[in-house]
Amino acid sequence: MPSSIEPRATTRSRRGALTAMALLLSGGALAWKVLPAMAADSAVVIPPPRDTGTPAAGATSETAVLAGGCFWGVQGVFQHVKGVTAAVSGYAGGDARTANYEAIGSGRTGHAEAVRITYDPREIGFGQILQIYFSVVHNPTERNRQGPDVGTQYRSTIFAQSAEQARIAKAYIAQLDQARSFGAPIATTIELMRPFYDAEAYHQDYMTRHPNQPYIAMHDLPKRENLKRVFPERYRDKPVLVGVGT
Repeated sequence: MPSSIEPRATTRSRRGALTAMALLLSGGALAWKVLPAMAADSAVVIPPPRDTGTPAAGATSETAVLAGGCFWGVQGVFQHVKGVTAAVSGYAGGDARTANYEAIGSGRTGHAEAVRITYDPREIGFGQILQIYFSVVHNPTERNRQGPDVGTQYRSTIFAQSAEQARIAKAYIAQLDQARSFGAPIATTIELMRPFYDAEAYHQDYMTRHPNQPYIAMHDLPKRENLKRVFPERYRDKPVLVGVGT
């Protein structure tokens, strides 16, 4: 990540290296156009889960916590999903002491970059959230990495908020694997009831605030376009933002 935008981090992410390479190649923020091979994966059209579960009677708000590589893109996609009322970037899988960007970059904290998604179950269900997650948000067949970002902090993980969410997620992964929906087995793990910690303010709404940043342009904006193309009925143009950071 470019140090001019946020504090220096000791992360092992390749985001900063890719940004520097892109700027050197083109001298501008639209360098991603000359690096098509490094752009985000195409969406994979998949069926919805057969088992979507049953929301609690009278519930108007539920939460899902998902990790699928850099949280910039995961947050940015779900902020454009109808029925989502909030999407916050953060850390899950480790403890409070190491829930910060400097620490998680070591890949040894147990944390993954994750996003807490709050949604209205009257408009969208957990099953639909997972369908978008597997189809357009990330490549679920990659283990402990996502595209150019390598390490356990970029793992594909569903941080189930209840035993019911864990059951639905496990059944859906089995369904997609049985149908051979992807070119390799799904590597997504399920971790039950792990605490979520908000990320630093400068990470929030990052895709919206920095659309011309080369990493965003190469890896994250295509995911938003895939959402619009594959799930037009679920796409909304105006994102729901956290509204913090500068």
